Amino acid sequence: METIYRTWAETVTAFERRGLPQETYSSLDEDEYILHPGHAVLAGSLWLDDHQYRHRNPWIKAGGRPEYDGIDGAVTGYVIDGDLHVEGNILNLDYGSPSLIVLGDLKVANLVLAGTSRLLVQGNIEAETFVGTSTDQHVGVLGDLRAALAIMWDEFLPEVGGRLRGRVVVPDHLDLDGHGLVVEDPAPHAGLSDLVVPEILIADSDGPGDDLFLVETGLRYEHMIDRMVRGLPVVRGGRTVAPLEELPPKQ
Repeated sequence: METIYRTWAETVTAFERRGLPQETYSSLDEDEYILHPGHAVLAGSLWLDDHQYRHRNPWIKAGGRPEYDGIDGAVTGYVIDGDLHVEGNILNLDYGSPSLIVLGDLKVANLVLAGTSRLLVQGNIEAETFVGTSTDQHVGVLGDLRAALAIMWDEFLPEVGGRLRGRVVVPDHLDLDGHGLVVEDPAPHAGLSDLVVPEILIADSDGPGDDLFLVETGLRYEHMIDRMVRGLPVVRGGRTVAPLEELPPKQ
């Protein structure tokens, strides 16, 4: 079976065949999706935002839909009927991005969800850094979420069926236990300076400047995102990966 646009009914059939509980996908838009059969590997990085800028997606190439004059069509979401391994980063920084549904495990260098998208993973997520900063996101992970650093800000919380393993940075008022999130920190006594590269730490000598979003955590949010766009690591010992191509202005 080739990678192809599928109706919502055909997409649900794939969910049912995989045994995905209906309540996990009830919030998805009931529209067409791109279905990739079996496991998928992306050698580079992935802008989830890119479909609305250039109508590009990584699985269906030129000539996607006639209504886009032969250019890859904007899409409601991607369904991977198996595991997804992205050797680079996945970033969503804008609004109107497509959903990503992985009917297996998701492995990625760094994962940032700061706009509006839906992420549903039937297995585990494994990443160096996981960042969620928008209440307009819906993230469901039926397995474990494993990240050396997980930042959950601005009332963002994922639904995790297993455990959240790694260092978790959340606002002081947020009770993870009260939201059913089981956290295992393999290095509970290590400070953030032991976990992340110094370039994203706020130094006492120069202050945060205009980079104030995560100021109370001691992290430079904009610096962190910039490093990920350029493919540079955020955590100590992290990988250097393919940079993301700068997106053009929306038409």
